[in-house]
Parts: sequence; structure tokens; C-alpha cells
Amino acid sequence: MSNRQVIDSYFAAMRRGAAAETEMMDLFADDAVYVEPFIGGEPAVGKAPIRDRLRRGWEFPLPGLELEVIEVEVDGASARTRWECRSPALPEPVQGEDRYEFVDRKISRLEVRLLGAE
Repeated sequence: MSNRQVIDSYFAAMRRGAAAETEMMDLFADDAVYVEPFIGGEPAVGKAPIRDRLRRGWEFPLPGLELEVIEVEVDGASARTRWECRSPALPEPVQGEDRYEFVDRKISRLEVRLLGAE
């Protein structure tokens, strides 16, 4: 699986939510770092903390979630994506950017940032 395929698989799993937990976790390296603005706090380091963080987010899924990938740039062992999330529960679409680092075709670091939220 190429790094681009890892990203495509990540977004496919995000769209499926909790039903894709196993597929999602297979994309991360054992010692991966996950930084995200949704649950907050310190970065999640390692698969178990990342799984816990994702599960907390899946407890209250957005109804009618649409997740569109707008842009993907892969540069060797790093990548950047821009995306937009829509749901009737949101007052307006939310845009974000993900930055990835890969080791052996696994996500070793993922930083998620909301755009326009600074």
C-alpha cells in the first residue's frame, strides 16, 4: 500500500466511523502520534491511546456526515490533505488540514488542524 493509499483508506475509515475501527487502527504505526483539536489535551501516543481518542469521538457521531477530501499532496514520507466536513448538526461546513508522516507505509504522526479557527 502506498502512502497515498494509506490516506485514502484513512478517509474511507473516517467516513464509516466506529464500524471501521480495526481498519483505522491498522493504518497507524505502533508508536504513532495523533494530534487533534476535537477532544483536546495532550497528543495521543501509541495505538491504544489513539484508539481511545477515536472511540471518544465516535460516541456522538454527526448525523448525515459528509467528508470531502479537497486536496492531497504526498511528498515521500510526508503528506498534507485539506478536507471539508458537512452535517445538518453543524451551522456551516468545517474545513481542516491534516499533516501526515509515514514510516513503512504506516501513519507515524498525524496532526489535524481546523482551518479558520485561529
